[in-house]
Amino acid sequence: MSFRLSAIVFCLLLFGNVADATPCALVKSKPDAWVASKVDALVLASRAAYNRDEALENYKRVVGAVADAIRQCKLSEDEGFASRYREFIEYVEALSLDQQPDHELGFTVPDKQYFDETRQYVQIPEFLTTPDFLRSVSRSETLERAKAFLRQLNSKREPSEQLLFLSYKSRHLGTPDNDDSFVRFLIVVPGDASRGVPEKWVQFGVTDPGVRVRTRNVSVVSSLAGPDGTSNVYFKDFYRTYRRDGSISSIGGRWELGYGDDNCVQCHKSGVLPVFPVAGSVSADEQPTLRAVNERFLTYGSPRFDKYLDATRFGPGLGFASRSDRERRFGAGFGESVVARAMTCATCHRREGLGSFNWPMDQTILSSFVEGGQMPYGSNLKAAERRELYKKLIQEYFATDAARPGILKSWLLGELR
Repeated sequence: MSFRLSAIVFCLLLFGNVADATPCALVKSKPDAWVASKVDALVLASRAAYNRDEALENYKRVVGAVADAIRQCKLSEDEGFASRYREFIEYVEALSLDQQPDHELGFTVPDKQYFDETRQYVQIPEFLTTPDFLRSVSRSETLERAKAFLRQLNSKREPSEQLLFLSYKSRHLGTPDNDDSFVRFLIVVPGDASRGVPEKWVQFGVTDPGVRVRTRNVSVVSSLAGPDGTSNVYFKDFYRTYRRDGSISSIGGRWELGYGDDNCVQCHKSGVLPVFPVAGSVSADEQPTLRAVNERFLTYGSPRFDKYLDATRFGPGLGFASRSDRERRFGAGFGESVVARAMTCATCHRREGLGSFNWPMDQTILSSFVEGGQMPYGSNLKAAERRELYKKLIQEYFATDAARPGILKSWLLGELR
């Protein structure tokens, strides 16, 4: 190699290393400014993604860039930095999990490992997979036949083993395979925590009357109560495969069939979700079952996700702000308003309760719960007050104003310790 070529190679290596090292040197020399700028970028991108699906790609780029910087600069290994910005580092690590190609579920282990290890908790009970039942539960026109089958089963089961079941119409959420499918058939199968058997909420998407395209999804959310007032929650989606005559040839895991999956906890902050159906979609004789199902939900205690996710890494959620903070943000006297008194989400929705409503979270579910009148529980607000309540809850959570940072920004900067 000539002297000139050797010199060029040496310079490229030298300045290449300097260029790579300079950003990390800047981060570590001015950590407060760097973290503050990245927190603002994260919160702004998160709020945009919460409001509009079109903003999701930019949000993913922002999260990916911050996660890359933390990894490349080894910030989590820097004891001083990691201690000072613990919430920020852990949050970004948790947010970026579902950006890995084999972590669509958003858990700390690959999707295959999760499904392998949790199979015993999320399998559909065999008595719900017989050909006749699967066919009858798959169309609105034949649901009564499915219910008759379950009543027959209940006639032979002990009182503690009685199945709870009802059909209803979802307010806003379609199924993973069909955004326009809203009819559901829910079966709650009792468990036995003393034997490690979880309670299973098995929910069939039901093809609407007269619709040719058949809904395939069946979801299982299982809750296994622990001795400490918490429950571990597990998830799995299944797809039915139909023959031309409408019969079902097989039922298999959505992920195993190659249809991917979704970040479970984004929607299931409380693990199992209560049922708030479209008014009038539950028959009079199934209203007691609806009440029993929602009462059952309240017995599960605080949701946990086993070793697969530490939900505390997502921080506090909606409604966590203090009255004084709200007075500064929304004006003197706001604390006495009807809306302010209803901003009580964190009373129930916190780690020690039903799980925090924090980002990432589903806009459709939250707006439906708040503006639709289901939350806060027991409140009696007018429609305009509910709209204002929802708007202010979102505003105080995602605010990035330097003088009055919102819940998420304040927590990420370590100001809520």
